[in-house]
Amino acid sequence: MEPSLVPPAIVMTAPEHLSTVGMFLKADPVVKAIVAILVLASVGVWAVILDKIVRLRGLRRQAAKFQAQAAGKTAEAEGEATGLAADVLAAAYDETRDTDDAIGESRAERRERIERAMRTMVGSELRRLERGLPFLATVGSAAPFVGLFGTVWGIMNSFQAIARSQDTSLAVVAPGIAEALFATAIGLAAAIPAVVAYNKISTDLSNVAFRFSAAIGTLGGRLARSGAARKKAAE
Repeated sequence: MEPSLVPPAIVMTAPEHLSTVGMFLKADPVVKAIVAILVLASVGVWAVILDKIVRLRGLRRQAAKFQAQAAGKTAEAEGEATGLAADVLAAAYDETRDTDDAIGESRAERRERIERAMRTMVGSELRRLERGLPFLATVGSAAPFVGLFGTVWGIMNSFQAIARSQDTSLAVVAPGIAEALFATAIGLAAAIPAVVAYNKISTDLSNVAFRFSAAIGTLGGRLARSGAARKKAAE
């Protein structure tokens, strides 16, 4: 076996005070507080992301199912629907039955009332899914600046250490600079996923809302026509 070409002095673990845990434990109390806040924010960001991934996956399935049901037979669609699709269809059929007895109502007015009932049901579900997005936006915009504050504070402490020791060697400056940059890294680690997730989730919600809106228009028109036909036959 060939001997290692790396000098033994280089194959060393990082000094304890420059490890991640060591930097945190040796950091100034202000920097510790900032890092703790950013870590908690990062945990909250990932909790929101995982929750939205699961909920959006189910909502996309419901939107596809509702689109298929809106284009099919209304009676069959009502029997097959589940989840949000079932709630939207139930609201539409309830409104259809209520408007069948309306006197002097045009087909356009009937359609608008049915579609409004469905849009209200979809809107309430989308508003529930939007919970947590303001938190992502806040973390995405504020976390880098919070980390930067920790960086500035750590660099100030480094300069104070230089002044006290009258020594500008790296051994004096490096620990404080490392702690300062550590705060910036934690801030970016919290902010980047928050910004990416906010944009992705907002786009997905808009796409789902568009799919439901298109299906609502299709189903609303058909229910309004069928209601008008029943009313005309009764006359």
